[in-house]
Amino acid sequence: MDLLNMLVDKGLRRELPTREEALAVLATSDDDLLDVVTAAGKVRRHWFGRRVKLNYLVNLKSGLCPEDCSYCSQRLGSTAGILKYTWLKPDEASQAAAAGLAGGAKRVCLVASGRGPTDRDVDRVSDTIKAIKDQNEGVEVCACLGLLSDGQAERLREAGADAYNHNLNTSEGTYAEITTTHTYADRVDTVQKAHAAGLSACSGLIAGMGESDEDLVDVVYSLRELDPDSVPVNFLIPFEGTPLAKEWNLTPQRCLRILAMVRFVCPDVEVRIAGGREVHLRTMQPLALHLANSIFLGDYLTSEGQAGKADLEMIADAGFEVEGAGEVTLPEHRVTAGGGCGSQAGAGCGSHEGAGCGSHDEGAGCGSSQESAGCGSHEGGGVCGTAPAAPAGEPRTDLVAVRRRGAGTDLAPNA
Repeated sequence: MDLLNMLVDKGLRRELPTREEALAVLATSDDDLLDVVTAAGKVRRHWFGRRVKLNYLVNLKSGLCPEDCSYCSQRLGSTAGILKYTWLKPDEASQAAAAGLAGGAKRVCLVASGRGPTDRDVDRVSDTIKAIKDQNEGVEVCACLGLLSDGQAERLREAGADAYNHNLNTSEGTYAEITTTHTYADRVDTVQKAHAAGLSACSGLIAGMGESDEDLVDVVYSLRELDPDSVPVNFLIPFEGTPLAKEWNLTPQRCLRILAMVRFVCPDVEVRIAGGREVHLRTMQPLALHLANSIFLGDYLTSEGQAGKADLEMIADAGFEVEGAGEVTLPEHRVTAGGGCGSQAGAGCGSHEGAGCGSHDEGAGCGSSQESAGCGSHEGGGVCGTAPAAPAGEPRTDLVAVRRRGAGTDLAPNA
């Protein structure tokens, strides 16, 4: 297809596609899907080779969030039966992080529910960052705590944080339909604060909340303008007990087209498959590795994920390799430009290798994105989708499982 050849050429030159071209990717047919994956895969391999970065989430404080984000199991008014607990102590968080690092993760993402941190909360997280870094040489740490006040990003940076995650989630035009307790502009402001403090900014989206193709393109173009190092792509988990529990709008094919569109618009950025990959991509997860260069390992914030062992097997079987701790995630031009994303000298990750947390931070810190669930009942390491298949197009509620192990429990984590 002429369109795909043109998009590959633009991706290799870091040239922004037109909105019409981005919309055309989302409008391609299932018959053309493998051609789309092949084209976007060329751009992914040009900038990131066959490396897959592994990230690990630690939920520092779960549930009881005062914000009303419709997608979130931790939101105000949620009746989802999730774990609820207050702040983990630094040694507890460090112990939880160690499980993910032992499984191959190079970045730990520290997430806490709430509108945003108090100064005391920043102190708590700073102590946790120091504990993790003291015990794990070379580890990258990303914080995701919600809306930041003046000076807080700088304090996190001084404590050793490498990145800060705060997602836009959806387009500016539809944001008020998803959340009313804070604004789209609030989120943009926090991403800019992270950039300005020298943190590697991470910001992404949630697909599947009933948005249009135009909304998806709008938010990805807004992200391109903000220029984060990492763009997590989350797929809505319609968690029972939340307002969006009945929104089952995604197919594996649509998820792949969305990831391809993001790769074409953000060719040299860490694109992470975040929340919902097990639930919506299912057995097509390996194809998504040709589009994204980063995933999370094991469980998520309030829900279970695919077993870490299965993630590692999937990466190897698909012909990819886990990115090592000594490898730089971002292309050289983005690092040498001063961190950020190459176009904002003096901002962003600087000498820090990775990109942002991009977490499946369901409701976490009001700055996060939809948490992934699913596949948690397949604890033996089997690939997602081993449960009895539902009829095509039917909601896969069987793949949504509340996390009952790891952080906040006495049970070993899944990593």
